[in-house]
Amino acid sequence: MTVLENKALDEAVAKFRELMETQLARAKKIKEDKEFTDYDALDTIVIGICGGDGIGPVITKESERVLAFLLKDEVARGKVTFKEIDGLTIENRAACNKAIPDDVLAELKKCHVILKGPTTTPRQGDPWPNVESANVAMRKELDLFANMRPVKVPEEGIDWTFFRENTEGGYAVGSHGVNITDDLAVDFTVATQEGCERIARLAYDYAKRNNKGKVSIITKANIIKTTDGKFLKTAQKIGEEYPDIVTDDWYVDITTAKLIDPMRRKDFKVFVLPNLYGDIITDEAAEFQGGVGTAGSANIGKRYAMFEAIHGSAPRMIKEGRGQYADPCSMLRASVMLLSHIGYQKEADALEAALDKCMFEEKKLTITGRDTGCTCSEFGDYVMETITQMTK
Repeated sequence: MTVLENKALDEAVAKFRELMETQLARAKKIKEDKEFTDYDALDTIVIGICGGDGIGPVITKESERVLAFLLKDEVARGKVTFKEIDGLTIENRAACNKAIPDDVLAELKKCHVILKGPTTTPRQGDPWPNVESANVAMRKELDLFANMRPVKVPEEGIDWTFFRENTEGGYAVGSHGVNITDDLAVDFTVATQEGCERIARLAYDYAKRNNKGKVSIITKANIIKTTDGKFLKTAQKIGEEYPDIVTDDWYVDITTAKLIDPMRRKDFKVFVLPNLYGDIITDEAAEFQGGVGTAGSANIGKRYAMFEAIHGSAPRMIKEGRGQYADPCSMLRASVMLLSHIGYQKEADALEAALDKCMFEEKKLTITGRDTGCTCSEFGDYVMETITQMTK
């Protein structure tokens, strides 16, 4: 090797050591949180409303309006309050050169649950600094270790619930790769014992409580033998504690194929996956339900929880003046999970039933993203009117 190559390698090794030290510290820290938040015991549940950027503020505001409608009695008696938080726009994050500006993070930590709109993540070639994804940063900062995404299409026999590990894998250190030389770039993937155990246990607990009967572990452990191997072995060991639940495991590539097999896909119930595979597979799964615009997402930790749409911020819609026609359905689906998480199951069921009726059954109004369909607020009105009619 040349002198320059040796120097570059030494610098890369030093950076790797520093990175691994932070990951060891993180592994120690996540063992310390033991208890989940008891929402019944809180005097006031603070729901943070964080619009993000692009179409995020439009669809998040509409979802807040629907939540306020459903929880009006709880708001009136002081059990629930809404806290609006700005500052997650790409412009503000770029100006601070941080995934989440410090003042925004401080406000988020004052909330118990957060409804968050989509945020723009810079890509190579974009006119922004290489700030980390706000989603990834929020999941790490609030230790939101479980990403839960349900997909249901009854007529197709599809009733899936995905538990995607949310804080590890390639996303944990995805902004810390090293260009060792012009000829060699290296990124990292991470798995901790505690991280693998807690996501697996959450998936099995859910399967047991909801009589799902099967958990499928999705990895590429035949190739990514160390980290994916740890994930697979750990989940299998947790599964042994649930003898009434069938455990099987699949490689991620064949899983993508079997999800489009009309016969085989009916066998799947609950999935547990590392971070990257979960991101990809859940987007594919959402297409069966009508696309990513129809699917919501829960990000669950022990102290905090965050609920969001699974699609992006669609800056082109804003640039073209079509923001008012943005589809709020994904955020409203996320709001269903938020209501359920904080203990308002009756309201969650009412919103879910109304969305099923408005989106799939009755369809008096249709969102197209353009003036050929209804506006975001018109669809919100439609949902609230449907709830009123269905609960009379």
